[in-house]
Amino acid sequence: MMNLTLGKLWGLRRMADANGIFKMTATDQRPPIKNPIAKRLGLAQAPWQEVARFKAMLIEILQSHSTALLLDPHFAIPAGIDLLSPTRGLIVTLEDSVFTETPGGRLSSDIDDWSVAKIKRMGGDAVKVLAWYRPDADPQVVQAQRDYVKRIGDACARYDIPFLLELLVYPLAADAHQTGDYVELRGKKSDDVLASVAEFAKPDYGVDVFKLESPVNAEDADGSAMVQAIFDEMGRLAGRPWVMLSAGAGKAAFRNVLEHAFAAGASGFLAGRAIWLDAFDAYPDWASIEKDLRGGALDYLAEIGALADARAADWSAHPCYGEGGARFRPADAGFRHGYDAF
Repeated sequence: MMNLTLGKLWGLRRMADANGIFKMTATDQRPPIKNPIAKRLGLAQAPWQEVARFKAMLIEILQSHSTALLLDPHFAIPAGIDLLSPTRGLIVTLEDSVFTETPGGRLSSDIDDWSVAKIKRMGGDAVKVLAWYRPDADPQVVQAQRDYVKRIGDACARYDIPFLLELLVYPLAADAHQTGDYVELRGKKSDDVLASVAEFAKPDYGVDVFKLESPVNAEDADGSAMVQAIFDEMGRLAGRPWVMLSAGAGKAAFRNVLEHAFAAGASGFLAGRAIWLDAFDAYPDWASIEKDLRGGALDYLAEIGALADARAADWSAHPCYGEGGARFRPADAGFRHGYDAF
C-alpha cells in the first residue's frame, strides 16, 4: 500500500477535478515547437518570442477545459504564468529537452538552475520528468537512467511534492527506425513499454503518477481484445494512478488509445500535440492559430474530457491506497488528536 503525505495528497488533488479525474494539457514541448518554427522562418534557431507567444496562447485558451497544465521553465513559465488561473493545477517539467545521445542509449538531465526544490518554492503542484528508457540499452545507460529517476523521486519525497514520471521508449543505434524527434517510435515493442513500467513501479523510485505512452502503436489501438489485454497489463504493472500521453498521435488515434486506457483503469490524460498540433500547423498565421485553438482544439479537449468523465478511474480510489482510498490520515503523518495537540 502507498501512503500519501500531506503535500503529495494536496498536489494530486490540485491536478484533478472534484471527481478525481486528470484532464491535463501539456505546453512544455520544446523541440516539437521550436523546430517547426525555425524551419518555417528559415532560421537555425527559433526566436524565443515566437515560441513563448504560442505557449502563452495555449495556456490562456486551453486552461478552460483543463484541470492542470504542464509548463516548462524555458518558455511557458516566463511567458504564461501570469495567464494561468490559480484554480488550475501547475505541473512543472524538470528534464532538459536536450538529451545526451550515446552509442548505448540516451541520458536525461535537469534543466540548468532548476530543481525539485525550486519547483516547490515557486508553488508547483507536481514535478514532471521524462526519462528516455530502453530496458535493452547499454547496462551503464540503463543504470544511469534508473539513478536519475531515483534521485528525482528522493527529492520529491524530501520536499513533499508529487512526482509524475513520463516514460518513452526510443530507437537505439541498431534499430531500423531512427529518429531524434519526440514522436512515437515506429516498430515499438509492447514488451519494452511494459518492462519499463514494471521497473519504475518499484517503490525505490517514489513515483506518484505515471504518464505513459500507448504500449502499442497508436494506429493499432483498434478496440480488439488482444490490444486491450496489453493495456490491462500495463495498468496492472503501474500499480498506482496513471494517465496517457499522446506522443504526437492524431485526434482519432489518441481517442482510441484513451478508450483502451480507461478500460484498463487510467485516471485521465496529460496530452499536448493531439490537442493543439492541428492549430499549430497554421504557423505563422497567428489569427488562424488562435481560431483553431478556440475551435477544434477546445472541442477536442472537451470531447476527450467527457470521455474521461464517463470512463476514467478516480485516482484517489486506486487500490494502491488501501481501504478508504487516498485521504488524510493524521496518525500516519504524526498529527495528534484532541486538545493536547495544541
